[in-house]
Amino acid sequence: MSVSLNIPENVNIILKILKEAGYEAYIVGGCVRDAILGRTPGDWDITTSAMPEEVKTLFRRTIDTGIKHGTVTVLIRGEGYEVTTYRIDGEYEDGRHPKQVTFTRSLSEDLLRRDFTINAMAYHPETGLVDLFGGEADLKARTIRAVGVPNDRFDEDALRILRAVRFSAQLDFEIEPATLQSIADHAENLRLISAERIRVELTKTLVSDHPEKFMVFHDTGITKVLFPEFDQMLAMPQENPWHCYNVGRHTMEVVKGVPADPILRWAALLHDVGKLWTKTIDGEGKAHFYGHAKKSAEFAGDFLRNLKFDNHTIEMVCLFARHHDAWFDGSDKVTRRVISRVGKENFPALLQIARADAMAKSDYAKAQLLPKYDRVEEGYYRIMAANQCTTLKELAVNGGDLIKAGIKPGKEMGELLQSLLTHVIEYPEENVKEVLLERTLSSRS
Repeated sequence: MSVSLNIPENVNIILKILKEAGYEAYIVGGCVRDAILGRTPGDWDITTSAMPEEVKTLFRRTIDTGIKHGTVTVLIRGEGYEVTTYRIDGEYEDGRHPKQVTFTRSLSEDLLRRDFTINAMAYHPETGLVDLFGGEADLKARTIRAVGVPNDRFDEDALRILRAVRFSAQLDFEIEPATLQSIADHAENLRLISAERIRVELTKTLVSDHPEKFMVFHDTGITKVLFPEFDQMLAMPQENPWHCYNVGRHTMEVVKGVPADPILRWAALLHDVGKLWTKTIDGEGKAHFYGHAKKSAEFAGDFLRNLKFDNHTIEMVCLFARHHDAWFDGSDKVTRRVISRVGKENFPALLQIARADAMAKSDYAKAQLLPKYDRVEEGYYRIMAANQCTTLKELAVNGGDLIKAGIKPGKEMGELLQSLLTHVIEYPEENVKEVLLERTLSSRS
């Protein structure tokens, strides 16, 4: 079956210039896969029989982005496109990178080194699709299959283990049995991969349309290497009326229930990990997990730092993990207290996590919690509309006002301001400078 793909004009210009100069040139890899599937490619990669120096002579503006490995970025109308010479990878010594690469004039040798059949196709508008390994058929069958012998591909580059699962999550494909078995056999090799690369692949899996594919990491032994606590969560039951799943299954339901945002998905994944260290069973045989949210936040901080996450992501995931089970009674007073702890701008996301958490619990829990969260959400909008005070910055008095009233800067002033904030959270109508100053002076007399 012939394939006709819609290629951007700039890409066609590059292909045409290379072909008119006597070289082969194709779009290759993920952009071909996505274009066939009707998805918008993130990048348009081009492969060619031209050597890097030959590519550079054909285009006015180029950047040597990876010339050692054959890659030159060609700039067309301000847009950059990677053009890479056909190559053969040498021996992989570190389970990640080839010791050397050899340039070749053969497209088939270049495609042979690629990871999965769906990523090993090339296309030119005039010559059509080059599909040597059944990638188009695997796209139709919704299958992830290694090119050639799976063990060879994963021996070469252990990162492909995570990429296979990530593609299955992004595309909702199944990994074919031989490839899946090889992933399980090579899971230990992930210890060779940098934390940064692991972070990227795990995050892409979590924020995909099918985050439940994260379970493949467990089924193939990957979590045993990268996140053994997740295996323990799946083995921990929750014997109380609020739950119908074990900790791990509950966690995955929460992950599916929050929006596809990296911070929310990671917070969902880690929100209950602290239960591993806080479980107790009372005299009636009911399980309790007192203090688990604090433990979850502590673990999340260490775990995400080890994966080299940025400080903002770590801070926000820990914040949501620590407060995901904040106590609400539906009153605006209690809602203001929680808002004061997490911030007005973060409260809607916290409520999304709380709702997803409730939806992943028992019918009894849902009946208790969901109506309450509806009232909390209504209260949040009332609080926002009335611009009620929940932070020191919004307090009607500040340090300067207290100094004018005769209070010296220092610990006492900080305690007074905090006391006033606590008061106006309880009684928002009293966030008036004169009222608060009078209250402060009378408390010191």
